Amino acid sequence: MLASQETKVAYEVNGPLNLTEIAGWLRESDPRRLEALWRRADRVRQQNVGAQVHLRGLIEFSNYCVRRCAYCGLRAPNRRIERYRMPPDEILECVHQAVAFGYGTVVLQSGEDLAVTTDEIANLVRRIKRETNLAVTLSLGERAVDEWAAWREAGADRYLLRFETSNRELYHRLHPPRNGRDSDRMVMLSSLRRLGYEVGSGVMIGIPGQTYDDLARDIAWFAELDLDMIGVGPYLVHPETPLADERAYLPAAGDDQVEASEAMTYRVIALARLVCPRANVPATTALATLNRRNGRELGLQRGANVVMPNLTPPRYRALYEIYPEKACLAETASACHGCLATRIRNLNREMGQGRGDSPNRARRKD
Repeated sequence: MLASQETKVAYEVNGPLNLTEIAGWLRESDPRRLEALWRRADRVRQQNVGAQVHLRGLIEFSNYCVRRCAYCGLRAPNRRIERYRMPPDEILECVHQAVAFGYGTVVLQSGEDLAVTTDEIANLVRRIKRETNLAVTLSLGERAVDEWAAWREAGADRYLLRFETSNRELYHRLHPPRNGRDSDRMVMLSSLRRLGYEVGSGVMIGIPGQTYDDLARDIAWFAELDLDMIGVGPYLVHPETPLADERAYLPAAGDDQVEASEAMTYRVIALARLVCPRANVPATTALATLNRRNGRELGLQRGANVVMPNLTPPRYRALYEIYPEKACLAETASACHGCLATRIRNLNREMGQGRGDSPNRARRKD
């Protein structure tokens, strides 16, 4: 049984949260109470993952995708996007930039691009491991278990697969099945765990049809899955998707519809930290897109401990358009690194050293 169904979601400081309390925090509007939540999440972050902010170098190496997800600009039916695949040597150039900047991890991300074969990814991972000491995170969508196993054997350390929403009906409306087969990402995340990956997941905030109870259950699932990484961000509308006309495709949930807002994103970051104290939680680019002045900083002050500077060459970066008008589209990797380093120092936080593995890894070994 899901732990949240028993109304217990464990974390180490100030006792358990139950589903009602999580939903209450999501609806909270009193600034004084929210400030108490931010302080509580920041304290739990400090006690469990420390003051370091780990930088994960993001490489968006392909924007091809076979899926038809209703919210994503990379969806296969979008004919207005220019598609690209970076060659391996160009990816490796970005990887070596990560080394030069002192990052401990690279994140290889793409659409669900089945033309990039199992062996090609495995060979790329082996090259990274042979030439660097970096941890390798993969974010390649739904693939077969034998593919995940091959990449793990090649040396991949972590896998990111967001379950997006725990409301199964809503999930299926947003993610049309491929080849007539529905997907169960909860089962997939369990498979990744058994293969020995550090496992990351997360959700969209404020997708049409998402209720506060839905989002509270999502947060409870973070704890049930014992996630090592939790990525959350606001739903941002892409004009070349069915949800651009959300009333025709998927109506909102009325008064119970979650806001796709900056403020709601901070609540979810803080609650994610409380239910999974040892997880790595990023302050995402989507958050910075909503608040370019200090969105990432506020996320880092409210429970997050990771940022993901973009190493993708600018000529490709604008084409990786999951949503439009992303922050930092025109910046070089060097400029992005310098900007984030300055922002972290201004918070009196430390730049992360080493791989930045989740403390859950050591706990599970014990």
